[in-house]
Amino acid sequence: MGHPTVVDTVEYSPGRLADVYPEPSRPTVLMWHGAQTDSRAAMRPLAERVHEHGASVVLADWDSHADDGGRADLLASARFAAQRAEGRPLVLVGWSMGGLAAAGLTLRAAEFGIAVAHTVCLAGAFMVRDPISGAALPSSLAGDPTPFTLLHGADDDVVPVTASEDFATVLSSNGWPVGCVVLAADHGSIAGARYDAAADRYSAATDPSSLTVATEVAARIAGVF
Repeated sequence: MGHPTVVDTVEYSPGRLADVYPEPSRPTVLMWHGAQTDSRAAMRPLAERVHEHGASVVLADWDSHADDGGRADLLASARFAAQRAEGRPLVLVGWSMGGLAAAGLTLRAAEFGIAVAHTVCLAGAFMVRDPISGAALPSSLAGDPTPFTLLHGADDDVVPVTASEDFATVLSSNGWPVGCVVLAADHGSIAGARYDAAADRYSAATDPSSLTVATEVAARIAGVF
C-alpha cells in the first residue's frame, strides 16, 4: 500500500478509452462503471485504491446508450484486459449496470473465451436486462461455477438491496459460490463516487465519508485475489 499511482489512458478499441494502472505479473482487475455513458472517472478513487493493493487495473469507459446496449464496448474491453493479463484469469468489478454486465459476462465466460477468477458486483442492477445478452439473467446456470462477491449499500436509493440478495439466492441455488454483504454506503459511495444533483451525474468522490467506503470496498476486492 502507498506506492505512487501510475496511470496510462489508452484506447482499448478505436475511440474507446480506458485508464490502465499497470502492475506486471499481478492479477488484472477489469472495472466497469454504471449506465452513465463514459463515466470511468467516477470510479477512479476506487480504482486507485485497488491498485494500491498490488493489482493491475483496467478501468474502462462504455456506452450503455449505444444501439447494442454497450455490448461491443464491454466485450472489447474484456478482451483487452484479458490480453494484458497474459493468460491469468480476470477479476471483474462492475458497479450498478456495470455489475449486471459483469455478472452476464461471467455466466457466459466460456462462450466468449474470457477466463474469470472472481466477479465483484457493486450495487448490481440485476433486475433489468443484461447488456451482454440483451435479456434477463437466467435462473438456471450452466458451466463451471465462478465465485461472486455482491456488495450493496444499505442506503442505496437507486438499486434496492433485494436485487443483490435475490441474485445471491439464484447463484447459491445453482451451486455457484457467493458472498453477499450489505455495507454502510449509498449507490455512489460503494464505487468511490458521489452524485452531483445539479449536474445530474456521478463524479469521483472527494468527501472523507465516501472515500472511507471506497477504501473498505477496495480491501474487499483485494481479498479475492
